[in-house]
Amino acid sequence: MTDRPKTPLLDRVHLPADMKGLSDVQLRRLADELRAETIATVASTGGHLGAGLGVVEITVALHAVFDAPRDKIIWDVSHQCYPHKILTGRRDRIRTLRMKDGLSGFTKRSESSYDPFGAAHSSTSISAALGFATARDLGGDPGDAIAVIGDGALSAGMAYEAMNNAGHLKKRLIVILNDNEMSIAPPVGAMSSYLSRLYAEGPFQDLKAAAKGAVSFLPPPFREGAKRAKDMLKHMTVGGTLFEELGFSYVGPIDGHDMDQLLAVLRTVKDRATGPILIHAITKKGKGFGPAEGAADRGHARSKFDVLTGEQQKAKSNAPSYTSVFAEALITQASKDDKIVAVTAAMPDGTGLDKFMARYASRCFDVGIAEQHAVTFCAGLAAGGMKPFCALYSTFLQRGYDQVVHDVAIQRLPVRFAIDRAGLVGADGATHAGSFDVAFLANLPGFVVMAAADEAELVRMVATAAAHDTGPIAFRFPRGEGVGVEIPVDAQPLEIGRGRMIRDGKRVAILSFGTRLQEVERACEALGAKGITPTIADARFAKPLDRDMILKLAADHEALITIEEGAIGGFGSHVAQLLAEEGVFDTGLKFRSMVLPDTFIDQSSPTDMYATAGLNASDIETKVLEVLGVGVIGKRA
Repeated sequence: MTDRPKTPLLDRVHLPADMKGLSDVQLRRLADELRAETIATVASTGGHLGAGLGVVEITVALHAVFDAPRDKIIWDVSHQCYPHKILTGRRDRIRTLRMKDGLSGFTKRSESSYDPFGAAHSSTSISAALGFATARDLGGDPGDAIAVIGDGALSAGMAYEAMNNAGHLKKRLIVILNDNEMSIAPPVGAMSSYLSRLYAEGPFQDLKAAAKGAVSFLPPPFREGAKRAKDMLKHMTVGGTLFEELGFSYVGPIDGHDMDQLLAVLRTVKDRATGPILIHAITKKGKGFGPAEGAADRGHARSKFDVLTGEQQKAKSNAPSYTSVFAEALITQASKDDKIVAVTAAMPDGTGLDKFMARYASRCFDVGIAEQHAVTFCAGLAAGGMKPFCALYSTFLQRGYDQVVHDVAIQRLPVRFAIDRAGLVGADGATHAGSFDVAFLANLPGFVVMAAADEAELVRMVATAAAHDTGPIAFRFPRGEGVGVEIPVDAQPLEIGRGRMIRDGKRVAILSFGTRLQEVERACEALGAKGITPTIADARFAKPLDRDMILKLAADHEALITIEEGAIGGFGSHVAQLLAEEGVFDTGLKFRSMVLPDTFIDQSSPTDMYATAGLNASDIETKVLEVLGVGVIGKRA
């Protein structure tokens, strides 16, 4: 197979309007070519593969039947939007996916009018679509609102809140349930079982009119008989349809890869739907690419790969990833304490808890895409005498913040938050950056907030969290490899609120919080060649601060610089507050705080993103020279 597949029909489609004259047979061919182009693209760029392959036919059918961008097609999570981008005027840039100055890996309003709503977190599409539908009826933008939501996204409460409201408002709204029995990890919970029952029973599959659920769209002579058959089969197999109870007309299940079914149902719905309607489409994640179909995650996310074999081009690791170090450290602690349990929200692989689950299945819980529930579930576990570790990405923890405040912090419950993907994460861009957790956790009374400078420190912080029983505690660590330091075999808990000195120097002290410590050390090597030897300290804790260490650094140096991989309002702000309250600024101390800038940084490599943020070694060197009045070394490359 060549780098670019032969796609004569797709070559003629530059915008969805170019599809309007195609026959149904041609649309089926177009879907095949679009799948080949998607595979070739992700082989070249890396990115999310399986989800996009699962919705190729749905994407073609939607754009053939509806009139985007007048009609608003809203992709939940939107990691399945690559085929959509190819059909909506972006094919010439599709091989810049997830690269600096390239196309986003998700839908993005500023990128195209065909992306009416940006998304990279789950379960928001129905709420947004209902908003568009209501705005339309109030005189806003015209057109239909169509939400495409995956089955895994139905494990999040927000989807039900939206459906409940839509059933009440009775607005014309179209929801396509892309049911592939696979989100990122295998879906969990009662909804997954319910959807399986909807299409697994033989009798329910046999009667096409009932299976499609399109009773109201049948010719009148057949309508009543089909309705009775459908009702009988529903009650025989599943005892009623939840979606209809929520006020939706239910159409399905249909084959989401059968273009004839898709086109017929979508055309009928477009012509006749009046209120909210849900189309239940059965699809296969990774459809059409054997290596993805056979993978445990159905090809969810891939680095660049060989199109023929599916073999990924992964760089050899020089050190274990922070995630794997966390997982092994947690397993070690759990082997010594049977009260330790672990909770994640649909990310067992991403957080390393798949390893924990393999060892302690009864003590590990994947609650689905439900971060709010995960946090309060952990609060209940803690109140019940267990020692829960709530393992979430920083960006996903944001969804559970109200529960962190009310259910954990106010009650001073000892929930341990393991915050993965802290800082800037690279190709997933601003939506997945772990920028805000220090700021929103360190302002909560009674919270302990730590950041690991390297993998050895991470192991110590896992031990610290396991031993901490007097209130909530959090530790953060980045995506990617560690720095290769020796990992302690028998890690002992840290003293709460106690930092560590790394190197004594003169004139300026640099106080690092997190893994920017390596960049600090590189900067100081360069400064040494200029005769400047800064003091270096690792704060370890943003809360409680090591008051004694910070005040001594301030007293012994003419300048103090803090650095962190977090937003304004985090560690540096807490240090500034301490210095102000102690009157240190009255002594003439020069204080600077290096933080992530007050902007969202688009996708690129982590190194480029930190350069944009001004937090690499050269930036630290420049900051030291500026604060000492020595001069600057020039602009960053």
